[in-house]
Amino acid sequence: MFTLHHLNDSRSQRIIWLFELLQVEYEIKVYKRDKQTNLAPKELSAIHPLGTAPLLTHNNNVIAETGAICEYIVREAGDSSLIPSKENADFIDVQFWSHFSEGSFLPPLVTAMVLNKGKEKASPFFIKFVVAKFVDAVMDAYFGKAIERNLRFVEQHLKGRTWLVGDSPTVADIQMSFPLEAVHKAGRLDACPNIAAYVERLSKEPSYMKAMAEMKKAEQSA
Repeated sequence: MFTLHHLNDSRSQRIIWLFELLQVEYEIKVYKRDKQTNLAPKELSAIHPLGTAPLLTHNNNVIAETGAICEYIVREAGDSSLIPSKENADFIDVQFWSHFSEGSFLPPLVTAMVLNKGKEKASPFFIKFVVAKFVDAVMDAYFGKAIERNLRFVEQHLKGRTWLVGDSPTVADIQMSFPLEAVHKAGRLDACPNIAAYVERLSKEPSYMKAMAEMKKAEQSA
């Protein structure tokens, strides 16, 4: 059985969707963020030195990093639909989107979130004013532009497509689901109707709905 070490409000929700797509046996062990720091609890460090989620334990193996976890599960399940074989024309595209999610799309989003939280918490007023000016300048110079560039790229790619690669969900969709949901929740998709429609389709996909229900049930019982 696969065991997912899951942190609330984190990218580890993608692994639960993968489990449901593959219809494999799994369990979810829930960990809750520290109320003061909003970081992962120390218990995760006892499983893997990084102390981050998601973590997967299976057959005495401990795997960190979402992409590596996805590849491990798919390989162990003997599946060839979510990650096509290397001979398949879609293999390179699935690999690209899987790495693009963590390598290019998420970093500026996470950085922007951290910077904006810093701006909100700064005090007193004069310091808050200076911090706000600094954050706005950094966002305008780099991170804001990177986010908009990435959104334009995904928006154009999704034109006329149901899924990112092929006619059914793949690991490409699993990896991109979390960050695209994040920008949707942040209200940043007014100029991206293709992405908005994609996120809407995603929310109605049966295996995804089942995965979110299982995640909610596990979190509530923890």
